[in-house]
Amino acid sequence: MSQAMLVAAKTGAAAASHGGPATSRRRQEIRLAYLLLAPALLLVFGVMVYPLGWQIWTSLTDLFVGNTVARFVGLANYTALVRDAEFWRAAANTFGYIAITTVLKLAVGIGMAMLLARPFPGRALAFIAAFLPWAYPAGPAEMGWFWFLIPPVHASYGEFMARLHFVVDDALGAGTWGFLTVVLLNMWRGGSFIGIFLLAARNGIPEQLFEYAALEARSGWQMFWRVTVPILRPFLALAAFLSLTSAVADLSNLWMQSGQRDVYPMVWTQAMHLALNGGLWGLATAETLVLLPVLLAVLMLCFRLFEPLEEDPS
Repeated sequence: MSQAMLVAAKTGAAAASHGGPATSRRRQEIRLAYLLLAPALLLVFGVMVYPLGWQIWTSLTDLFVGNTVARFVGLANYTALVRDAEFWRAAANTFGYIAITTVLKLAVGIGMAMLLARPFPGRALAFIAAFLPWAYPAGPAEMGWFWFLIPPVHASYGEFMARLHFVVDDALGAGTWGFLTVVLLNMWRGGSFIGIFLLAARNGIPEQLFEYAALEARSGWQMFWRVTVPILRPFLALAAFLSLTSAVADLSNLWMQSGQRDVYPMVWTQAMHLALNGGLWGLATAETLVLLPVLLAVLMLCFRLFEPLEEDPS
């Protein structure tokens, strides 16, 4: 009996070392997974990697409208940006814009999700009203906000908005009103989406968990910080990531909708102004890439926060 067991053990060890049926099946599954991912990888390469590579190469040249051959200039465009005071002003505005809009959208989204999570009369209508700003087409929404906050034509509210515009600019500096209009637009659109996104995450949490937490928490605020926020942490990180991307997208759309007016200088609107109005494509692409390391660091932080909470080993 013991000899038979020894032979079986040796046979199993040899099969494991040379790869048994399970190992072969695993390899086939891995090959099939790569095969199925190939079209997506090709799509990502064509849509993202190639344009990014073109941008990096262009930023190292003196490409501009009118020259037939772009010369390689190395880091000259980046050096010019570092020495440009307008670029640092645009960078400060950009970081302020991203930070303010992200905090405001998360605050609005969390409040919206917590309110809509509870049943109340008219909840369906409130849900539709909350979802509408994000579902509404971006172009008409941006144009409507632009006309409302900076009226180009005579309207009943035009005189009041014009006075408010001058009051804000006189008190906080020229261009502040234009900056606030972009912040309000992005908060209006992005807060709606984050609210619906967090509401879906909140509804996925078993209600019994909140019932148990209510027995221990001394107040609703304590339960929110100690129970709701930790559970929603991965979704909050993903919401912050989506907020960042939507904030950048709204800048390009609004700059075009406003008639290509650089009234709120930020890195991306300034780069579009250099490329589309000035024809300086080399310098413009360098400006779009100069903040890329910072954005990648922020996205990596969001990715780390998106990871699920570690289980207690005890």
